[in-house]
Amino acid sequence: MMFLRFAARRLAEMAATLLGASFVIFGAMYLAPGSPASFLLSGRSASPEALQAINAQYHLDDPFAVQYLRWLGQLAHGDFGRSITYRTDVSRLLADRLPSTLLLVAMALVLVVVLGLLLGWIGAVRGGAVDSGILVTTAFAVGTPAFVAAVLLQGLFAVRLGWFPTGGTGEGFGQMLWHLTLPAIALACYLIGMLARVTRAAMLDGLGQEHVTVARSRGVSEHQVIRRHVFRNALGTVLTTGGLIISTLLVCTVLVESAFSVGGIGQLLELSTTTKDFPTVQAISLIMVGLFMTVNLVVDLLHPLVDPRVTLGPRRSAA
Repeated sequence: MMFLRFAARRLAEMAATLLGASFVIFGAMYLAPGSPASFLLSGRSASPEALQAINAQYHLDDPFAVQYLRWLGQLAHGDFGRSITYRTDVSRLLADRLPSTLLLVAMALVLVVVLGLLLGWIGAVRGGAVDSGILVTTAFAVGTPAFVAAVLLQGLFAVRLGWFPTGGTGEGFGQMLWHLTLPAIALACYLIGMLARVTRAAMLDGLGQEHVTVARSRGVSEHQVIRRHVFRNALGTVLTTGGLIISTLLVCTVLVESAFSVGGIGQLLELSTTTKDFPTVQAISLIMVGLFMTVNLVVDLLHPLVDPRVTLGPRRSAA
């Protein structure tokens, strides 16, 4: 029952936050310089009648409140509007480009989880020169932004060595995997280093706990001590970091997709922002905010299952 009340409260908070975010997203585009009408005219001069016709067609001359309420009503029916740049439904644009973005994020996430946890585990358990080498490697990874990693990987493995394609998504699932390999590595590089350091720190903290010493004194094998008592307790901290990791992956797709011309929603967001394509930018931004909040909600619900020391409900301040 407590779990259901907590989930219901978080869903209500999520709905309120999403409503507030929708207002900010819708209003932010109108604060930026330029207008969709100027893009549609492509720099040509137009008569007041032609300009009025464009504004009327896209309802750009309506008051802000009327436009916002109309947009909310369309969203309630699953309608994201019509793209000003591509002259088609935004839903169709998202449906065409979303698969490549989801596959890219999924590939990068697998790399982050596998390599981040593995490097953190090895660094904490082995220590010595191995740990020092991992610290240096992860420091380099953390200090390399996604767009810098994209340029370096593309220049070396795609242009110079020719092992991977320079961009695009290819035809079919196998080709998509091949084309998205370098973008996934570029997207995951920074987060692998971050997760490895978080995992290492959490496991080193666990190794110094009293229950670990007691388990060793009772003759429990070192492998079981690490797996059951150290790594399992560190998963709570790792899971909390997981929400930040997924959110960062979604944000950085804009940079990586543009560098590799992937053609996903990240690149679509960049192009639509440049051309003042209001409906497309608003739809993608709202979807990303919704995904961020969904990820955080899932992390909050899973955290007590992973770490029994965490309880559901409001935090109590210390007396």
